[in-house]
Amino acid sequence: MTSKNGGRVVVITGASGGIGRAAARRFARRGDRVALLARGESGLDGAADDVRRAGGTALAVPVDVAEFDEVDAAAARVERELGPIDVWVNDAFTSVFAPFTEIEPKEFKRVTEVTYLGYVYGAKAALSRMLPRDHGTIVQVGSALAYRGIPLQTAYCGAKHAVQGFNEALRCELLHNRSHVRTTMVQMPAVNTPQFDWVLSRLPRHAQPVPPIYQPEVAAKAIVYAADHPGRREYWVGASTAATLIANAVAPGLLDRYLARTGFTSQQTSQPRDPHQPANLWEPADDTGEPDFGAHGDFDKRAHDRSAQLWASQHHALLGVAGAVATAVGAGLALRSRRS
Repeated sequence: MTSKNGGRVVVITGASGGIGRAAARRFARRGDRVALLARGESGLDGAADDVRRAGGTALAVPVDVAEFDEVDAAAARVERELGPIDVWVNDAFTSVFAPFTEIEPKEFKRVTEVTYLGYVYGAKAALSRMLPRDHGTIVQVGSALAYRGIPLQTAYCGAKHAVQGFNEALRCELLHNRSHVRTTMVQMPAVNTPQFDWVLSRLPRHAQPVPPIYQPEVAAKAIVYAADHPGRREYWVGASTAATLIANAVAPGLLDRYLARTGFTSQQTSQPRDPHQPANLWEPADDTGEPDFGAHGDFDKRAHDRSAQLWASQHHALLGVAGAVATAVGAGLALRSRRS
């Protein structure tokens, strides 16, 4: 469905930086009308400029996704100013890099409210508008950590696991009701985003994504594709995501031991953590007067700008046909060999 004003109406939470920022630009390149939801004013202003330069229409809405009333009011404003919402992308999150014993209960609660309940509230606001029209798509930005917990990220992993369970249950309800509203989830690998510069950290060294690292544009491409093809329950981005999920399904105990040995060092660089590093747990790191962090983090030189696994995830049917043809050809050759 296309908005009466041209393009689709897309809402993105966490749109001021990282994956959300890159996704906003990619939707805008098609002329979509993009509502940008986040807390930081500098990041929102930068994201709105990105959308306009890319050819889209931007609406920046300051909102804390941990507050349902703010999210619902934002959705109402989007529909007043841009039109009926076609796509809602849940991406906002926060986290704490630290061993579980060093995370305060109020901090754990805050991560859960933003990273899990923010998705619940976003879905609630979207569905209250999409269901009466029997049209719309919700894209949940997930992670390999929605299936596989790793050390030093207990709060984030717990929230992403919760999102996974919530999305599966919601999908079943929509299917039961034969609704044309769809929900799908995109499981991400390690991505080169600014989060490692503004997530609250108590690690001795500077935090980093676990290699291999992908650029946020790879994630954005997957999100836009999922929004266009929401019939699939989920998409995997990055070979590391596929390897992690398969290994966790086959040998989770061995993976526990492997991550116990490697998970602490692989999430830290050799540089000491800056004691004055901003933290966005309670306040946005990119508030008025602070820098706009943009979409990319500090790891451009190490980040991949494409993913073969994403292509495979988008073309399961084609790969299945190719596999069947290869099997048939192989069987035919084997039979011919026996006859000769």
